[in-house]
Amino acid sequence: MIDTAAIIALCLIAAAVLMSLFRLLRGPSSTDRILALDTLYINATALLVVIGVVFATSTYFEAALIIAMLGFVSTMVACKYVIRGRIIE
Repeated sequence: MIDTAAIIALCLIAAAVLMSLFRLLRGPSSTDRILALDTLYINATALLVVIGVVFATSTYFEAALIIAMLGFVSTMVACKYVIRGRIIE
């Protein structure tokens, strides 16, 4: 039962990744691209968590945690750059 749910979750997350990549490449503004990148790292984190559940390994959870932290910081930096034009004040 868990295998079927994991396969369905992986397919749905893969579809979400493809839609995020489409918006990242075709976004009309930089704000759309930043939001697509934010969604992309959230989807990558979810993908690693589901893979970690399937393989019952804690390594994937640690990698998901690192991706989540780096994604948050990169989103904040990109937003600050778009708003102010520079990163460090």
